[in-house]
Amino acid sequence: MKIEIRYFAAFREATGIASEPVDTQAETTAALFAECIDRYPALRNYSASLVAVNDEMADWEHALANGDEVLFFPPVAGG
Repeated sequence: MKIEIRYFAAFREATGIASEPVDTQAETTAALFAECIDRYPALRNYSASLVAVNDEMADWEHALANGDEVLFFPPVAGG
């Protein structure tokens, strides 16, 4: 299936891109992120992240569908 991935903040820096279309067999957001780590090993440094699908926050077991837009956010630090 075709998925559009958007990367934010440190993820954008780690990948060097803001977004990319991908063909994937990943069934969940977690599996898709694992594929991204294979392409961009620097993402491995982020164990706690957030994900959204079609502009709505999602969990890591969210089932993907053809045409989804998936947004990956690195951990947010604040104080």
